[in-house]
Amino acid sequence: MSIFVKRKTYNGKKRLPNSDGLRPARSDRQVLQQSAERQFKRQFFGLLLVIVTWSLAMGWLLALATNAHSATPPAEIGTVDVVPAQYQLGQELYLENCSTCHIALPPAVLPTQTWKNLLQDSQHYGAQLKPLVDPPRILVWKYLSTFSRVQLDDEETPYRLNNSRYFKALHPGVKLPRPVQLGSCLSCHPSANDYNFRRLTSQEAEGQRR
Repeated sequence: MSIFVKRKTYNGKKRLPNSDGLRPARSDRQVLQQSAERQFKRQFFGLLLVIVTWSLAMGWLLALATNAHSATPPAEIGTVDVVPAQYQLGQELYLENCSTCHIALPPAVLPTQTWKNLLQDSQHYGAQLKPLVDPPRILVWKYLSTFSRVQLDDEETPYRLNNSRYFKALHPGVKLPRPVQLGSCLSCHPSANDYNFRRLTSQEAEGQRR
């Protein structure tokens, strides 16, 4: 007599050995490997999307900045030296305290020692002034000391433009009036009241071109 072994089925699917009867048997290693591969692909494409988006955004911002820079005329440099951003507050405080009574001079026309003495002394050319206090004094001093010039060891500290060799060095070939006063600057520098000493009168500009 033949013995027939009926294989049990579930919804028409054969049960396989070593399975739960519902799906083909897989090893745990294969399942974990395939799951890791899918996760890696998702992370890779996600990272690629972030890189592409970032590149497009940076390109757009760079183009926008370039167009804005080309459309904006460069600011005029009126002082003797270009003043970086970290000294601009000190420059503003210097102008606020020194240009209300007279033309503010660029630090380069006098040596550092002169500015130090003027900043500490309450007697200012015959007038009684209230000395600056910290922190504004420190900011003004950093600006003045950075853009002024070193005084020679055997050089007398000048307090008048006539006695400053730096003032004379900045005016080569210029016939200076005697004595030189702050008001004399306006004859050649029409924008001196605005702290712009690079803009010259047409006569002086023509003389420099020659």
